[in-house]
Amino acid sequence: MSIIAFVDSYQKKIKKSAFEVVSYAKNIADQSGKGLKVVAFNVDDVSELEKYGATDIIKVNDAQLDAFSAKTYAEALLSVTEGSIYVLSHSNMGSSIGAFLSIKKQATLITNVLSIPSSMSPFTVKRKSFSGKGIMEVTAATDQIVVTVMPNSFGAQEAAGTGSISEASATTSGNTITVNSIAETSGKVSLKEADIVVSGGRGLKGPENWGMVEELADLLGAATACSKPVADIGWRPHSEHVGQTGIALAPNLYIAIGISGAIQHLAGVNASKKILVINNDPEAPFFKAADYGVCGDAFEVVPALIEKIKAAKA
Repeated sequence: MSIIAFVDSYQKKIKKSAFEVVSYAKNIADQSGKGLKVVAFNVDDVSELEKYGATDIIKVNDAQLDAFSAKTYAEALLSVTEGSIYVLSHSNMGSSIGAFLSIKKQATLITNVLSIPSSMSPFTVKRKSFSGKGIMEVTAATDQIVVTVMPNSFGAQEAAGTGSISEASATTSGNTITVNSIAETSGKVSLKEADIVVSGGRGLKGPENWGMVEELADLLGAATACSKPVADIGWRPHSEHVGQTGIALAPNLYIAIGISGAIQHLAGVNASKKILVINNDPEAPFFKAADYGVCGDAFEVVPALIEKIKAAKA
């Protein structure tokens, strides 16, 4: 049976994390000698998936898949594929579908996966555990496996070759989800998809000082985020709250400005490839987790950093 990769999408567009999932699944397919099938629901153009090793792409266009339902998506995915290993992104969508898939196939579910398997038989892989404070190596107990890959853990890797695209019809028990309205995003970089995240804490002293955070993020093509206390007191929307009780991230670079680094915050960002901390408190615990640290006044350091970046871009 084939390796199956599921394509995360939003408003008929492929999400960045899907290319990483396809790359990961291609690696597994090559290791196991099995075929790879890539499945996309209600996506306009799937041709870009071929760059990442998708040689067999299945498009499913069905109105019942317009509104996301994990149960319906899992049923639809199983109705058009027969796989031994299902690979999804560890996004809200992928994680939700993965749970249903594991039940329906009586499969081992391995979430928060960080690396390619160290063994295919038995399937053994490293995953993030204990709120990101530890890494666990786990072995699947069954031949049927579902894995969800942490964004930015493996990377999207281009692979030579061309693929074929076919269309299929899904069979489900019906979608009971009704969408009453859709709130459009601002068009800025998606927090979960971002390679770089610029985040602020109470050290910024008030919402009126967020302009420099947004300016720095714009210059870097980054998303903006904040600590839990900042969201709780209403300086920033809860949609930007990162940490154990907020959104968990794994960007290539996380810039923390005026954030002390409480353990709950670290739990949500410690999977970042690199962490830069800017804080005027030399005892801030965040410095112990940082790859780079600047001990100084954020209101002097950040504007100076902005000017340096502008000069470099000029």
